[in-house]
Order: sequence, then C-alpha cells, then structure tokens
Amino acid sequence: MARRQSRGLRLGVLALGIGLLVALVPAAMADDIAESKGFRKAVTTAGIREHQAAFQAHADANGGNRVAGSAGYEASANYVVGRMTTAGYNVSSNYFTFVFNADSTPPVLQRVTAPAKTYVDSVDFASMTFSPNGDHTASVTAVDLVLPVGPANSSTSGCQTADFAGFPAGSIALIQRGTCTFGAKAQNAAAAGAVAVIIFNEGQAGRTAIINGTLGGPVAHTAPVVGTTFAVGDELRNGVLNGPTGITARVRVDRVNETRTTRNIIAETPGGDPDRVVVAGAHLDSVTRGPGINDNGSGSAALLEIAEVYAAQGRVPRNKIRFMWFGAEEFGLLGSRAYVAGLSPDELARIELMLNFDMIGSPNYVRFVYDGDGSATSPAGPPGSAFVEDVFIDYFNSQNLASEPTQFSGRSDYGPFIAAGIPAGGLFTGAEGAKTAAQAAIYGGLAGVQYDPCYHLACDTFAGTGDGPGATAPGLALKALDEMSDATAHAVLFFSRTKVDVAQTAASAATRSANAARAEVDFPDHDAARVGE
Repeated sequence: MARRQSRGLRLGVLALGIGLLVALVPAAMADDIAESKGFRKAVTTAGIREHQAAFQAHADANGGNRVAGSAGYEASANYVVGRMTTAGYNVSSNYFTFVFNADSTPPVLQRVTAPAKTYVDSVDFASMTFSPNGDHTASVTAVDLVLPVGPANSSTSGCQTADFAGFPAGSIALIQRGTCTFGAKAQNAAAAGAVAVIIFNEGQAGRTAIINGTLGGPVAHTAPVVGTTFAVGDELRNGVLNGPTGITARVRVDRVNETRTTRNIIAETPGGDPDRVVVAGAHLDSVTRGPGINDNGSGSAALLEIAEVYAAQGRVPRNKIRFMWFGAEEFGLLGSRAYVAGLSPDELARIELMLNFDMIGSPNYVRFVYDGDGSATSPAGPPGSAFVEDVFIDYFNSQNLASEPTQFSGRSDYGPFIAAGIPAGGLFTGAEGAKTAAQAAIYGGLAGVQYDPCYHLACDTFAGTGDGPGATAPGLALKALDEMSDATAHAVLFFSRTKVDVAQTAASAATRSANAARAEVDFPDHDAARVGE
C-alpha cells in the first residue's frame, strides 16, 4: 500500500528533475553513448517502416494475419531469412511443433432476453485461446462479482470452488477478471456444472477493454469460454453480484485445434567471441485477429534494420550477436521456450545476456524499461539483469528522456532465458494498460486511454502505427518507434563491444538513485493480460 501511495511523488520528482538526468550518466557510459551516435543515426524510422510495410503485405495476402503456423507467418519468416542472408549473417531456422488453436468460424455471444442483443466479435468479446467448442443457450449466473470495483487485480471471482456454492448446473457462469488465471476460473466453473463461461474485464482504469485471453493450454472440460469488455459483463449481470441474473444468453465457440510446425529465425554475426553471445530477440508472429504491426512488427522490424545497418557498416563485434525472431509467442512463448529447452548446458553458458524488444511503437506510449534489479517491481531478473537495465536508463538519461520500470515478470520471450539464469532486459511501450494523467504530462498523449488501443485487434496495422490518415490516436507511434529503436541500437552496439562480464555486475549507485525517482506503474503485462492476472 505504501508503494502505491508513492507513485505520484515519483512521477513528480521525475517531471521536475528531468533536466538533471544527464548528470547521472557515468563518464564511461557517456563515452559509449558517443560511440553509438553514428550507428543510431544510420538506423532510421524509414528503414524500420519498410519492414513493417512488408509485414503488412504478408498479412494482406494471407487472410489478414501473420499467426504462427500460417502462410502469413511463413511469408514474414522467409522475408527475414532473405534479408539477413543478403546482409551476410549466418542464418538458420529452428523448427518446433505446437498446438495451433484459433477461431474456425466467428464466435457468437447474444443476449436472448429482451431487449435482445448480438455482441460484436473482436469489439465486445472474443473467444479464448484453447476454449472448448460448443453452442449453448442458458440462463446467466453471476459468480462472486466485486462491484463497485476495488484495486486493480483484486477480484477473486471464480478463483475458489467455494465461489460456486449453490451454482445452478446447466447455466452460463458470468465471472469477473481478477487474481487468478482465466484457465482456473473456467475450470472451477465447468466443475460446478457451467455449460459455458463468460469472463469480463475487471472494471478499473486500464481494465475495461475486451479480453483477448487464453486458457493457457488445452483443457479437459467442455465449457466454451469467451472474454468480454467490462461493459458487456456489467450489462449481463443485470445488477446482480452473485446468483441468477434473470438473463438468458447464447455462447457459441468453434475453434480449430491441431498440431502444426513453425520456426524461430536465427541470424548470427560471422565474427565475435562464440563464448560470449548476445541474444537480441523479438517475436515475429501476430495474433489471429490482425497483422500485428506494433505487436510485434515494431520489435521485429527494428531488429532487422539494426542488423542490416550493423552489417552495412562493416562492424566486427567483440561478442557474437545472435539476432532472433521467435515464433508462436502469442501461444505462450512457445518459440523461445523450444529454443532454450533445446540448448545444452554448455550452449546456455555461452549466452552472455538476452535483450527483448516486444512492442516498441505503441501509439499512446510510455518508455518502459524492464526492471532488472527489482527496485520498483518484483521479481528481479538473474544477476546481471540490473546492469542491462542500467544501460537503457543511462542512455535515456543522456538524451534527457524519461523512462519508467515495467515488471520483469517473464511473460515475454525473455522469460525462458531468465528461467535458465541468463541476464536479460529490454524495452516496451505498453499494451492494454491505460496511460495515467501523470504519464501524459511527461510523455504526451491521452490520459485514460490504452497505450495501444489496437492491442491484439485487427486495427494493429501499418496505417494505424503511423502518423497519417488512419493513425491510431493520439498518433505517437512513430515518435515511440524512433526513440525506442535508437535505444535498442545503442544497447545492441554496447553489448557487442563490452568486455564486462554481465552476470558479475551490480547496478550502479547512481542508477539506483535514479530508479528511486522513476515511476512505478501498475498495468497489465503483455501476456499477463492473456492468461488472466
């Protein structure tokens, strides 16, 4: 509670003291920042946008998405392979199988009770990944709802079997998002006799939009599950917090569930110490509902541009750089998990660190840096992650740019690496969380609006991530992309050159002092939102 009360103060200190940030940059780091200037200048937004336009074309030609295991994804993978081969990298594909799960036909959610209403797929609701199939019309029963809402992520609706005491078997369970996963809520509901499950967003700022969620993997029960906006759930509860609502609804889900093969793309520098490998990664796949030009066409395209510029400048790294584009991240980090699981202990020991870039061009962005030292959030990353965080913070400080920590939760592709004890870090510009008024005062943009209003939706397009016609309001995506790709380029160059044993480092006292003045922000992590926390 005390930490929550201090957030405004931290933002205020940052806003007042941003002109002094450059003074916190250590002299040695200042030399590295000067060294990277020419490299950063050569990495252009136009170059990154060229790759994003290609990703959009791949989606347009293949059903509107680049989901793993699809022709759209393969088109993007082939594009990356071609560009990296031409640039002179040692390129390989790391294949793996996974369970592909996606809508076969559009899902249905209807209020049958007058006034009847048909809700709109991908606007009002969405079927959950790994939801069982089924078509059920039944009465709706509210399960331990908390309204008015409490703090974010506080509702225990559906998290305990006791929540379903007296639940009428054969009805549709209406459950609120909260402290446990969507999979746990659905399992408890099905065990109580629910024929279908509706999980609606919790209701606080940043937790009102549609839930594009996952049950986390194939399930044994047969109840179809959909996620909705807070408004839809509030409407269907009909004023009831627990028990029958007097509303009859229809839920229909028809998803394909099959084993498919996809791949990660690996492009290594020919030179560099093979015992000190710097992994720079981004996931290449999109969700099924759109082309994914921010999530994660932004990180993927930025790494492509950086890799091409690095090669074009004839640079030879001290430490080998392994650029990676992961597949099936949207199904649960499956590409990075498969890759790390396939490495021997000796191969793992050769990886010096992992840099992750997942969504770096959000239209209503904040400059988030993964909190490697755990000083503002928890848990901390493996030893050395604090130093990785320092490099990003020091860079932003040198440019008089504010930044904020984001939880190092392991729910993007750095997750399997930190689970293996490898130092990691990276950048993020926000997903479904809402920008605060204090953040809007520092970064611009719109308070109370999602960092990316098109997160996991069809509108995550090339036009939407631009600043012209069709741009997603408030139109700051290119500004974010420019600033974050410069920071990405600096970090890749720095770690390719450093002699530092990253795992043996500790965060500098100066940077820890700066961290104390940075904002701690509570918002749904990119994949935490998918599984339900």
